[in-house]
Amino acid sequence: MLLICGSARNDGTCPSEISKTFRLLGIARETLEQAEIQTDVLDLSLLTSDYGRKIHPCKACVSTAMPLCHWPCSCYPNHALNQTHDWMAEIYERWTAAHAVIIVSPVYWYQSPSPLKLMIDRLVCADGGNPDPTSTSGKKAGKAKALEMAGWNYPQHLAGRAYGVIVHGDVAGVEGSRRALSDWLDWMGFIDAGAQARLDRYIGYYEPYATSHEALDKDQPVQEEARNVARAVAKAVVDLRAGRLQAVQPNLSRPRPK
Repeated sequence: MLLICGSARNDGTCPSEISKTFRLLGIARETLEQAEIQTDVLDLSLLTSDYGRKIHPCKACVSTAMPLCHWPCSCYPNHALNQTHDWMAEIYERWTAAHAVIIVSPVYWYQSPSPLKLMIDRLVCADGGNPDPTSTSGKKAGKAKALEMAGWNYPQHLAGRAYGVIVHGDVAGVEGSRRALSDWLDWMGFIDAGAQARLDRYIGYYEPYATSHEALDKDQPVQEEARNVARAVAKAVVDLRAGRLQAVQPNLSRPRPK
């Protein structure tokens, strides 16, 4: 199972403080390992603390034509512009290998932190992307447009995996941010693990930042809710692998695929 830490902060960028996001992820990870679920932690905060680590921005090829957006993304490396060492090359493999994903994220100004949003934007190719770059001779826009107009099937390359989401904040925005993440995963064909797996909570609501970590220490219920997210997704993974879980009405065709 892929566990994603969406915070931009860690104890390497902000000395002596381990982010609340990473701590909540640790609670979920411990619960999963107790259930004998193998975990893979993708800590996106490393973008702010590791020398040379990069996720390059999406170039929006899909806005020209869907087949121009290759799966996985072929826009990088671009040595002429020194756009190299793209972490997404590894991240695509980790999403593909996972049976499920849990995203743990804080709220930054009503939205997801920039490291998480960078990854989300680059995953646009997972929903409708072209697995055959030769069909567009690389980045030939005319060929890509012709393919889309001839009838593109918008393949969902990561569909069928289970998911859970944990979003926390201190003042506002947790519901909107959690809903946006859930809607995105639903759109890509992921299967939610139920209401218990979609959590948005305030920690230290309108209290000082300086005491927010102590607030998490004291908030035993939210810690238990984080465990419940992990338990729900763990159960979904077991059912998924046993063939007992599938998306509701999985055989319905989309009248307007995109």
